[in-house]
Amino acid sequence: MPPGGSKPDRRVRPSQNPEERRAQFEAVALPLAEVLHAAALRMTRNAARAEDLVQETFVRAWQNFDRFELGTNFKAWLFQIMTFLHRNERRSAKAREATVDFSGNEVLAAPEPPPDGAPSPDAAKVDWNALYPDLVEDEFKRALDRLGDDQRDVLMLVTLGDLSYQETAEALGVPIGTVMSRLFRARRQLQEELAAFARSRGFGGAEA
Repeated sequence: MPPGGSKPDRRVRPSQNPEERRAQFEAVALPLAEVLHAAALRMTRNAARAEDLVQETFVRAWQNFDRFELGTNFKAWLFQIMTFLHRNERRSAKAREATVDFSGNEVLAAPEPPPDGAPSPDAAKVDWNALYPDLVEDEFKRALDRLGDDQRDVLMLVTLGDLSYQETAEALGVPIGTVMSRLFRARRQLQEELAAFARSRGFGGAEA
């Protein structure tokens, strides 16, 4: 036993050997790429931003991998990093909008309309069928898109990320009661919107 009677540190850290550490990282990180991407798409509702968010998440995770304790919940840790990055990105975007000066007399040119039949470049929705055709039913995808950002973030962390309420609260920087309230509202909204769809698929029992 070390001097002072303290217990030895039994935490298992990644290898100090660069090649072994990279192999350890890839073993736990690569299997999560698809589910992380799916969550990023729902958080950002933009394919390009989701790609950037996932890439930055993996970069940050790799940079801090030496602090990770092997054998613990890497998925939760990865989702915490992604949520932290996404939250900071949203805050930065709001700050940039707040600092734009519209007091001048300049007249901004209207954007060119997209060609007939082409999607608007500013469309808020993602083509889920093209990206993840077998992930969830179409109606559920659309219902997820209609959730507010805060509700969607909590739902993704708890369901896809497997984070506990406490871990979700720490990742979002909000009280645990807020997490529970947002999750309750998100699930209630999804349940209400999907009730008719579920009945049409034979769930919920036959009507009298």
